Amino acid sequence: MIERPQYLKALRVYRDVPIVKILAGIRRCGKSTLLEMLRADLMESGIKDDHIIFMRYTSEKLDPDMTDRDMYQGIKACMVDSGRYYLLLDEVQEVDGWEKAVNSLLEDADADIYVTGSNSRLMSSEISTYLSGRYVSIPVYTLSFAEYLDFKKGSSLSVRELLNEYLRFGGFPIIALGSFDEHSSYQIVEGIYDSVITNDITRRHSIMNYDLFNRVVRFVVENIGRTFSANAIAKFLKSEGRSLSVEAVYNYLEWLEKAFVIYRCPRYDLQGKSVLKTQEKFYLVDASLKYCMMGFDPKSLSAMLENVMYFELKRRGYEVYIGKNGAKEIDFVAIRRDERIYIQVCRSMPEESDREISNLLEIRNHYPKYVVTLDELAAGNIDGVKIVHMADFLLSSDY
Repeated sequence: MIERPQYLKALRVYRDVPIVKILAGIRRCGKSTLLEMLRADLMESGIKDDHIIFMRYTSEKLDPDMTDRDMYQGIKACMVDSGRYYLLLDEVQEVDGWEKAVNSLLEDADADIYVTGSNSRLMSSEISTYLSGRYVSIPVYTLSFAEYLDFKKGSSLSVRELLNEYLRFGGFPIIALGSFDEHSSYQIVEGIYDSVITNDITRRHSIMNYDLFNRVVRFVVENIGRTFSANAIAKFLKSEGRSLSVEAVYNYLEWLEKAFVIYRCPRYDLQGKSVLKTQEKFYLVDASLKYCMMGFDPKSLSAMLENVMYFELKRRGYEVYIGKNGAKEIDFVAIRRDERIYIQVCRSMPEESDREISNLLEIRNHYPKYVVTLDELAAGNIDGVKIVHMADFLLSSDY
């Protein structure tokens, strides 16, 4: 079992703090394995195995009609003495009202509670109602490039070659652990996607016209890294002879977000120092989801480089925005407490690299500014703007 130390570090910070730790992310991104790692870490720190209760709520052995009361009583029955118990509860969204059960355990049991989940029931108002102020959400993403390299230890490929593989096959752990060809990799990812769409969206929200919903999904995926609106999607569908209200499009986008398929990146006005509510971008939780639907296309690589950078910044704890500086656009403005960085992302540096450099130079402050590229010959510094290879940026904590 290959550890993902940044998540274990976060969980250690909150160990024995009287709040519920919620690990939330798309299916198959590694949440269940993180609970296994946590269990091993607890035992290494001296916690007895019989005081660690691991419940997986996707198990076929569990009653599909389990209520929150059943969940509560089942866990309490395993707590046979007065010592502290560590509750590791996997995919809790499968139990209606799980928040009430967990809240009751938080109030009347000596327990440190960790839960995982992969859909909107972890983002619902019920959490605020029952766990208000008593939970912390820890987002779980597919593998970073640094983690991907850990999974590929022993490979004969160079770091640059492994980066190309990562960009092509994505970061789902099941793919990184195997040695699949392109066809097999995308088949596996397609199965993950179908599971998410079926279990977490179409069934939960009773979507009747799956073909129309899927067309909206394809539009979003085709336009990753571009600005568009729900109104633009509705107009596009109308041009294809299909009818869907703007409100329905908003719902579809929201449901995709709550299933952790897409992530919304708002626009930040650098001059007005405010977050704008129009012309947002969306990024896909893993590049392989696009390629399993549409096949790998080298022409789309620039957009997927942006996609990789967005999630790298999120993993590092930044709030991430698209930058608007007058009429100019900055690919990313990343803010973390009193830190700030500006990033332009490009596949290669043209001989006249005006856009990438000049847009950054027009920002009149001393925060770090980077152009991140796949161009092997472009590393350097131009008037204070650092030119960095994508692999170096992804693997260094200096940026």
